[in-house]
Amino acid sequence: MFHRIRRRRAETNEMRRLHDEAWAQLEGLVPPEAERIPAEPQSCEPASVVDDFLPPELRIPSHDQLDGRMMPWPQPIVLDGDMIACAECSAYRDWLILSTRDQIWLRCRQGHQQQETRLDTAWYNRHAGPADATHATFEDCLRHLGH
Repeated sequence: MFHRIRRRRAETNEMRRLHDEAWAQLEGLVPPEAERIPAEPQSCEPASVVDDFLPPELRIPSHDQLDGRMMPWPQPIVLDGDMIACAECSAYRDWLILSTRDQIWLRCRQGHQQQETRLDTAWYNRHAGPADATHATFEDCLRHLGH
C-alpha cells in the first residue's frame, strides 16, 4: 500500500516540475495579439447627447416622492396562524393595504383602519404589483380601487 502512495507522490512531483518548466518558458513571451493593439487609444468624436427620458406627463413619481401606496387584498390575511379581522366590524377579507411612513395599515370595506405591526414595508414591496395609477388625494385612490 505504501509503495502506491510513494509512486503517486513521485508522479505528482514530476508533473509539478514539468508544469513549472513550461511556465518558465512562457513567462517572457508576448502574445501576437498584443503587438496588434495600439499603445494609445485613438481619439474619437464625442457621442451626441440624446435626451432619452420620458416626457414629464409619462413619468411616475418614485416611492420617496409619494405620501403612501395602497393595494387591494381580497383574500384573508393570516399572520402567525391568526386570521386578521377588523377590530370594529370583524371583517376578515377584502382589505386595502396601505403603506405609508414605514407603517402598514389595513382598511376594511366599511372604512375602519388599523395598523398592522407584524407587516412591514418589505412585505408590502414583495406582494405589491406595479402601480397602475397615481392620485392626488386619498379619496381619489379609494374610488379608483372601488372602496
